[in-house]
Amino acid sequence: MLSNRRSSKYVPLLLVVLVILACRQLPAQDAAQHLKPLIDPAVATKADGKVRPGEIDGTTEAYLPIAFPSSHAANLLQLRNGDVLCVWFAGSWEGESGVGIVISKLKKGSTTWSATRLIDNHAGESYQNPVIFQAPNGDVHLFHTTQGAGAGEANAHVLHVISKDGGDHWSQPKLLFEKPGSFTRHPLLVLADGSWVLPLTYVTSFGIGKGAETNYSSVKISKDSGATWSECLIPDSGGKVQPSIVRGKTGFVMFLRDRASAHIYRSTSTDACHWSPPAPTVLPNNNASVQAYRLKDGAIAIAFDNSAIDRSGPRPTGGLRKPLSVALSPDDGVTWTAVRDVEVGRTGYGLAERNAKQPGREEYSYPSILQLADGPLMVAYTYRRQTIKVVTFPEDWVKKGHSTGLYTR
Repeated sequence: MLSNRRSSKYVPLLLVVLVILACRQLPAQDAAQHLKPLIDPAVATKADGKVRPGEIDGTTEAYLPIAFPSSHAANLLQLRNGDVLCVWFAGSWEGESGVGIVISKLKKGSTTWSATRLIDNHAGESYQNPVIFQAPNGDVHLFHTTQGAGAGEANAHVLHVISKDGGDHWSQPKLLFEKPGSFTRHPLLVLADGSWVLPLTYVTSFGIGKGAETNYSSVKISKDSGATWSECLIPDSGGKVQPSIVRGKTGFVMFLRDRASAHIYRSTSTDACHWSPPAPTVLPNNNASVQAYRLKDGAIAIAFDNSAIDRSGPRPTGGLRKPLSVALSPDDGVTWTAVRDVEVGRTGYGLAERNAKQPGREEYSYPSILQLADGPLMVAYTYRRQTIKVVTFPEDWVKKGHSTGLYTR
């Protein structure tokens, strides 16, 4: 295992990254699909962490510094001192050897995210889906999955690391959950009584396709600050995965990804342990991650790919990972009264470019969303697997726009 004390030598210069990307060859199958150029050199040029006026009026944006060829699955956390942390996994490609967990920090008052640093990686293992939170005592906890390189997600476990200085230095990882297929994605929630609630998915298949309908979800609960955990399974959650949990107006609300690529699903609980069977919402889902956040005014904001499976042709076609939208609900996700696109993607790029297992492919996915202490909403998401893009905007910005996706209000 590698701690951040040794991480600097694993962060190549941007020039080296560009050379690696340029030298990667498309598989013959993908070449036969006449893919459009995937790598966009302009993305690497912009990936300096600087916060700039966004391409969409009323927003600011930053492209986080590139340390490895491929980046995916961001999560955000604002510390109590005002700093914002963003963590994700990066390496050659998802599931390959040595893919590790990385971090960038936006210090309070700064307009530039820090250089991307490696928290940890391990040869022969592929780390994925980091989730991060700050405990009441100030420690920053990070949980992430690990799986054997190329072995598929059904053998995954969950590891745990801690930082006592706001994300600058990290402990060596320890095994947290050893049950095969244990998979994290969304942040932990601390209840009023101090209990920790960590949403979890069990992956019973090699990946997200064949057999994934048998994947299911749970929550882990600790009443002793992570020393021991109990488990509450989500009933009837086959094929409903990666639960994102927020406080409701009377209890708790959960939103889940749909392996069938049809709808975002919703479940409720009065105690964060006993949950209702997930039911479809009006929001579409393309078998990609969604994340919700309870806002200060009581509304729920959710970030998601506004697309789903297309059954209009002779064969069903999986939904694109675009547009990336944010929707608002005043009633705990029963109805959604506003929606707006954060990212619409490149025109002319379709399923072939999304399916190519190459950095640069047409994908804007796995969003993380939070409301900053001073009010604006911040969304971080996978940007063509080349980097993580962070977009910030006021809540009212969502109400003043529209979406080009399936759900348009």
